[in-house]
Amino acid sequence: MQASTHEIADRIYRISTCVPDAAPGGFTFNQFLIDADEPLLFHTGPRRMFPLVSEAVARIVALKRLRWITFGHVEADECGAMNEFLAAAPQAEVAHGATGCMVSLDDLCDRPPRKLADGEVMDLGGKRVRHIDTPHVPHNWEARVLFEESTGTLFCGDLFTHCGNGPALIEGDIVGPALAAEELFHATSLSLATAPTIRALARLEPQTLALMHGSSRRGRCSEALEQLADAYEAMIRMH
Repeated sequence: MQASTHEIADRIYRISTCVPDAAPGGFTFNQFLIDADEPLLFHTGPRRMFPLVSEAVARIVALKRLRWITFGHVEADECGAMNEFLAAAPQAEVAHGATGCMVSLDDLCDRPPRKLADGEVMDLGGKRVRHIDTPHVPHNWEARVLFEESTGTLFCGDLFTHCGNGPALIEGDIVGPALAAEELFHATSLSLATAPTIRALARLEPQTLALMHGSSRRGRCSEALEQLADAYEAMIRMH
């Protein structure tokens, strides 16, 4: 396996590794690095991918400069290598919402994590990221997203997950592929809060959607979020 690196917004880099047999057509595992005065990594990849991912990160910023380790929710592909990154970056801290810290990270992290309030903004020096709690969207109680305000980049976690090894950044459809993957994986927690939570993200008017699994999307991002919310709302009505 190889990790490819692309700049998908100003000083925001997507690190992507495709695992060919993880899904039909392959399945990408993506991390995102914000190159700021206080560099931030969103997703670490699984522990076994640490050598591959850390090498890709180090081509952009020295590992010892990493200041923040973040992710959407607590699963191995999101945060399996967080302690390896903490060991490689002595000044780094994990930053997550209070729920994630309470139920998992206070125990799992080798150094105490920073607890973020819903809506709290972290000034990275040149970039600003807003923490937004999205419980159970797309899944897990501690789920959250980050929104980088200067570029309008929404780090979506597992929202819009789709199969294949497409381009790093597209302007085409991600809703159809996401619904096809949902039919395959049934990964989304469908509740009365699912669609309203996604519609609230649409009101941020993001310019880029940075996806954990699949191609990231540029342009008409609010429209894509609204369409995804519509589809989940229809699924809930069917049940």
